[in-house]
Amino acid sequence: MTRSQPRRRVNAASSALNLRLVLALFGLVSMTVFAVVAFAADVPWLGVGCAVLAVVAVVDLIVIQRRRAARRREEPGVRHSLFE
Repeated sequence: MTRSQPRRRVNAASSALNLRLVLALFGLVSMTVFAVVAFAADVPWLGVGCAVLAVVAVVDLIVIQRRRAARRREEPGVRHSLFE
């Protein structure tokens, strides 16, 4: 019996890093835009909330990039899809 893909062990914490990267980028862009719009509309509490969420997205991006770099060191030459 042949398999279409080889079996390998997947670490659940780093299995969807590329998808997390895309989602964190979307969160950063959208929260930054919403913060600017909220401050322009004179709703500072909403602007501050969106700005805090944008900062959280930046921190998440840093963590994701560090994990992706570690994965590249552990598995050189392996290409990962968006949902892997």
